[in-house]
Amino acid sequence: MRTALIADIHGNLVSLQAVLDDARRSGVERIVCLGDVAATGPQPVETIEAVAALGCDVVMGNADEWLIDPELDEDADEETCRILEIDLWASQQLGPQHLELLTGYRPVVELQDLVCFHGTPRSNTETLLATTPEAEVARMLGAYTQTVLAGGHTHVAMLRRHGPSLLVNPGSVGMPFEAAADGGAFRNPPWAEYAIVDGAQVEFRRVPVDVGAVTGAAFASGMPHAGWWVRDWAWS
Repeated sequence: MRTALIADIHGNLVSLQAVLDDARRSGVERIVCLGDVAATGPQPVETIEAVAALGCDVVMGNADEWLIDPELDEDADEETCRILEIDLWASQQLGPQHLELLTGYRPVVELQDLVCFHGTPRSNTETLLATTPEAEVARMLGAYTQTVLAGGHTHVAMLRRHGPSLLVNPGSVGMPFEAAADGGAFRNPPWAEYAIVDGAQVEFRRVPVDVGAVTGAAFASGMPHAGWWVRDWAWS
């Protein structure tokens, strides 16, 4: 079954819609969301509702968990404080029905030969990278040996082997990361990322996104620090 893996949407409805349109054109039969649906973006309510309308399985990301029970960090640095303030604003936009949807997300989704999680099966805050030592990967994944083991969290696409399994990270729908050409801070390139899996076949997809629509949604939303958030999309 052709399954689209989407992850780390982060309240970016424009990019989500671009991915869903591409997935339909690509003959996708099923969608699984690997978490971090609404936080840190301009359209948290609309994005939660759009994912719910898909009727798909959704993994509980660490940012989803934070929206259910927000907690600020008084010792955070300036950039993290901005992110937390955006996330707090996002949580304040949610009604009881949206929180109910979030609490229905699951730590791990198992579908035949496909296992889905956010960070790792044991924690939605763990980071699994192409460079993570194999022994540590084994501890992270435990007894799972299905054909495809899929997670998000890092916003960086990945494909690596682990025993009989393929480890897949589809990248980020709403906030793909790329280093600026001058070697400075990471920015968001003008595309959305996801992957399609079909048995042991993995196809990484990169979909062009209307950056003007993304930034316009941010300025129209009332989210705090919209100008700062938009700056990460301003490639020259």
